[in-house]
Amino acid sequence: MGEAILGEEIVCCRLEVYSRTSCWDKLKPMRFKQLIKDFKDFAVKGNMLDIAIGVIIGAAFNKIVDVLVKEIFLPPLSLMTAGTNWENQKIILQKAGEANGKVIEEVAIGYGKLLEAVVDFFVIALTVFIVVKGIKKLQERAEDPKDETVKTPKDIELLSQMKELLEAQNELLKGEK
Repeated sequence: MGEAILGEEIVCCRLEVYSRTSCWDKLKPMRFKQLIKDFKDFAVKGNMLDIAIGVIIGAAFNKIVDVLVKEIFLPPLSLMTAGTNWENQKIILQKAGEANGKVIEEVAIGYGKLLEAVVDFFVIALTVFIVVKGIKKLQERAEDPKDETVKTPKDIELLSQMKELLEAQNELLKGEK
């Protein structure tokens, strides 16, 4: 919406001058109706369902990765480093204690949890890479009209036939010259 504020008045998109309150009263219902319309379009197209499924699968996948890292990858890493528990590793900047009757808390940089998060990231990245690569391979097979093992979608099949016809037509035109 095009508008400009001129003192206490607002010039709206139709170049009519309204007081601030009357202009906003006219704009709010329009924005709300558009928001509802956009939401309906979003929900009807199935995007919301796709997002919900993705969130649910992502939450379940997070649990799997967490167990995989903590129970599968970190124990051998701990064995290779003389039984070090990586989750509790830290660099102590100031030890805990008492001074002048006051309790001093420990100040430390916990790099063990960072290492665990990095391993989590690489496991997730590798898994997503493998899944996407597999899906792309299946899509390529499905779109290949010459591959008889997978049924080619009708639109790809028609486009392939059109391409073959155009190539044959070009060959005929070249032969006439």
